[in-house]
Amino acid sequence: MLSIAILILAGLLAGGLNAVAGGGTFISYPALIWLGIPPVSANATATLTALPGYIASAWAFKKEINKESKADLFRILAISIIGGCIGALLLLNTSDKVFSGIVPHLMLFATALFAFGPKLIARMKGDGRLGLVAAAIILLGVSVYGGYFNGGLGIMLLASFTIIGYRNLHFMNGMKNLISAILSSASAIIFIFSGLIDWHSAVILGAATALGGVIGGHYSTRIKNTNYLRVFIMMVGLSLSVIFFIQNYF
Repeated sequence: MLSIAILILAGLLAGGLNAVAGGGTFISYPALIWLGIPPVSANATATLTALPGYIASAWAFKKEINKESKADLFRILAISIIGGCIGALLLLNTSDKVFSGIVPHLMLFATALFAFGPKLIARMKGDGRLGLVAAAIILLGVSVYGGYFNGGLGIMLLASFTIIGYRNLHFMNGMKNLISAILSSASAIIFIFSGLIDWHSAVILGAATALGGVIGGHYSTRIKNTNYLRVFIMMVGLSLSVIFFIQNYF
């Protein structure tokens, strides 16, 4: 009963945070680890349970997404699928011990992205879009990261779109959610067939995350200042990074 309660609470918090400010991975992944699920399996399960929120958010931006060239959309999604699969395969070939050593660095990196990403994106300027090859390399790199570890993916995608030369924020937000859904689906399929998903936790956490996303989305428009939420998420990410570092090196 305690495990179920933890999964429900973690899912509600993760879904709500993702809908309002992002950073739900900082809640769902550590909760799975705390319940004794091996690190690689916990990461795969957290990726799967984030899918409902990504899909719902992408659907909300479908009109903005459809305004972009179909050819560009096809290329972006194809690159995302390839990158997500590569990242998932890399995770499959990473042992729990190695992944446990990598996670603190990834958590710290994701926390830094969450903290400084918005300001960095706001300062980025450009007069035109990057060439097709350069844009593809950037998106592929971010997609591989997303297939391997989901934390901070949204900020990385927004930064990538800005570097590439997109300026329509609504389109960028929509594509951020669509790509997250696509690459997470691709990697989740690999995780499922590889037997990495802890289904007992996934069902409960996934349902709670979806509900948390609905509740968070409903009340997000009433929140006038999300700075306090962002500070809370950053403190959680930083604290967890320190804890994981201590567990692995001391």
